[in-house]
Amino acid sequence: MPAQTQGLHHVTAIGGAPQRNIDFYITGLGLRLVKKTVNFDSPGTYHLYYGDDAGRPGSLMTFFPWPGVHQGRVGAGQSTTTAFSVPAGSLGWWKGHFADLGVDSVVSTQSSDEERLSLRDPDGLQLDLVASNVVDPRDPWDSASVPAEFAVRGQHSSVLTVRDAAGTARTLTEHLGLQLISETPDRQRFSAGPGGAGHIVDVVADPRAELGLTAGGTVHHIAFRVPDGATQALWRSQLVDQGYQVTEILDRQYFTSIYFREPGGVLFEIATDTPGFDIDEPLLELGRGLKLPPWLEPNREQIEHAVVPVTLPHENNPDLTESDDR
Repeated sequence: MPAQTQGLHHVTAIGGAPQRNIDFYITGLGLRLVKKTVNFDSPGTYHLYYGDDAGRPGSLMTFFPWPGVHQGRVGAGQSTTTAFSVPAGSLGWWKGHFADLGVDSVVSTQSSDEERLSLRDPDGLQLDLVASNVVDPRDPWDSASVPAEFAVRGQHSSVLTVRDAAGTARTLTEHLGLQLISETPDRQRFSAGPGGAGHIVDVVADPRAELGLTAGGTVHHIAFRVPDGATQALWRSQLVDQGYQVTEILDRQYFTSIYFREPGGVLFEIATDTPGFDIDEPLLELGRGLKLPPWLEPNREQIEHAVVPVTLPHENNPDLTESDDR
């Protein structure tokens, strides 16, 4: 039997000004910056990881923030909406919260089981907050700007837009182990593992959609969870046997990764749950310092001069007195 993902690991998008990105996702969305590092393939820019208190898989949203980046185009071959899980009955609070920040948002009801608040981040990335009548048991990050009773519980789902859904559906079911759980003429919903928030992928088929252009305000890739490196290596072998062009296993310091494109054009990653974000700084200090992998550490001075200085809101590390380390 092919390996089966446990659900979503993270979503990685491209943003603009790093400070604006930090302010929105910490103060606006109420997430915690759990790691401030750099793009290992282009170390002149940050790689910022947001999530719950420890950055657990399934809670993570990450960004490559390039100052002055050109605006991308949302379209076919992309993950076009990233949704976060929030408690039932909380969308009124969230709408008021975003209004106070000058962010427009719209409430829409897709079904009797699920209500959504749709908005865009400062770079135009499409985000949804999903309030479901199924309780999400995950503990939130209790920040100063978003009380725990309303806070994000983690990823809810990702929407993939493709011109032809057949190949994408086959990849999700036959090669990633998801199950088709609902279907309409233009949308299919797939679920991994136990199902529910953090395990859902929606596929929208639009044969007339313009191809997406990956740049500012778009998703670069979505990542699925795998428990460990041994399972990942097995999975890579299976995908190669099925004809996918899969990268070698890459060390991302906090997990290892493989990447490939599914037939609809969306870039997929399979990432391990381990070792996690506390391997190079204590839990209380997550996100404060600029962390580099060993192979980039000799270039620290050059990298520190290349990235834009940023300041973290105090709520990111509330038990510490200093919060502005680079």
